[in-house]
Amino acid sequence: MAKLVIAALGAVKDSISLSAYNAVKSADKLLLQTKEHPCAQWVIEESLAFEDMDDLYNGCDDFDELNFEIAKRVTNCANKEDTVFAVTGRGAGSSLLKEIEKLALKKGIEVINIASAGCLESAKKVLPLKLDTSSIVLTEATALDFEINTFLPLCVEEIDTPMRASEVKLKLLEFYPDELEVCFCYINSCGEYECDSIKLYELDRQETSKYFAASLLVVSRVTFEELTSYSLDDLIYVVDRLRGKNGCPWDIKQTHETLRSTLIEESYEVLDAIDREDTDAMCEELGDLLLQIVFHAALEKEKREFNMRDITTGIVSKLVYRHPHVFATVNVDSVDEVLKNWELLKKKEKNFDTQTDVMKAVPRCFPALLRSAKIQKKAADVGFDWDNPSDALNKVREETDELFEAISNNTNIDEEIGDLLFSCVNVARLLKLDPELMLYQATDKFVGRFEKMENLIIKHGKKLKEMPLCELDEYWEMTKS
Repeated sequence: MAKLVIAALGAVKDSISLSAYNAVKSADKLLLQTKEHPCAQWVIEESLAFEDMDDLYNGCDDFDELNFEIAKRVTNCANKEDTVFAVTGRGAGSSLLKEIEKLALKKGIEVINIASAGCLESAKKVLPLKLDTSSIVLTEATALDFEINTFLPLCVEEIDTPMRASEVKLKLLEFYPDELEVCFCYINSCGEYECDSIKLYELDRQETSKYFAASLLVVSRVTFEELTSYSLDDLIYVVDRLRGKNGCPWDIKQTHETLRSTLIEESYEVLDAIDREDTDAMCEELGDLLLQIVFHAALEKEKREFNMRDITTGIVSKLVYRHPHVFATVNVDSVDEVLKNWELLKKKEKNFDTQTDVMKAVPRCFPALLRSAKIQKKAADVGFDWDNPSDALNKVREETDELFEAISNNTNIDEEIGDLLFSCVNVARLLKLDPELMLYQATDKFVGRFEKMENLIIKHGKKLKEMPLCELDEYWEMTKS
């Protein structure tokens, strides 16, 4: 079997491991990731024969293309003879290694990795002694796409250009204060690491020569009190503190029942912000609503029933299961087909045996218009529905006549009003309109017209309570026109 050895040269001069050094020295075919890095200088000084990849670095448009082209060249060589590929740092980057291993598998090439000291290991001697790196989170600048835990130290390697430094800074500023003191490590003219203590916001304002493949940033762990922006984990921490020992007496006393009305109120305040298209208010109100969710989760965590992670696990699992057209191989052609599949999967997931089970699953605490629309939709899903809005509107006329009769006989009035409202919801649903929203808008329209009518009456020197209904009707019609 053909063999490819990936030997790490280390981050700086003399940081190569003995195993990697011997592999490079004895290579029949030696490929060099780049000859421009200080850690590769000894290969040139000892006059070892090699081919480098610098032409690919200069010719490729992006890193995906570069990694593929390097992997292709390296595996093509290894397919002909045993090859050593000397790379900078502690080893090949994750993206490059993935491409190499994928092509090597297709070509039947054995891949062997030999590590050396990486950037962080080499730079440790210049870091402040007080900096604890025992539990450090290590990542490449190109892989900084995860939720950062600010309570753990962080190292970001391969900050090779001012643009990359700017990208890293913007990402970190989502989690850390811009004035936070950080350690920026780079290789000097002697090929050794130096460390500057800078403010985080200054990361992309250093001398251009300091940005290199071996340059790195080290951020120490921060305390909660130092943070200026917060994550969901921080909100959970705050709620736990409020309900914990020496917490807030009010928060400690709360239960699901005492918080019930607040949950409803916060939901409506979010809707109000959406209706007003006030994004600042929406951001604030969504935070208030999120607090209610975290609070309810905290109550159950204390009873060891479930916690916030169980909640997020449940909703993520549900979304993946109900979107097989995204996460699996199911094909859909329209939104209607997506919704149809959603309902079928939901019915299977909830173990509903009948459509009545589906209807009964609609919460009775929903607003009446919303609940009736949802239940009508469940009936329509199995074909129990009007053919068109006109037929449903005829039912409204029928229910109106029955209400007139009930009022005349003074019997079943409440039942007939309910039937009439239910029929009106049917018409709105078939017209693909939201009855809750329609009534909301109609109420707003009434308030607006009433305000205009009242202002007009006041302008004419009259008072509402002193006017007969017939005259009020005249002003109402004037306002409408």
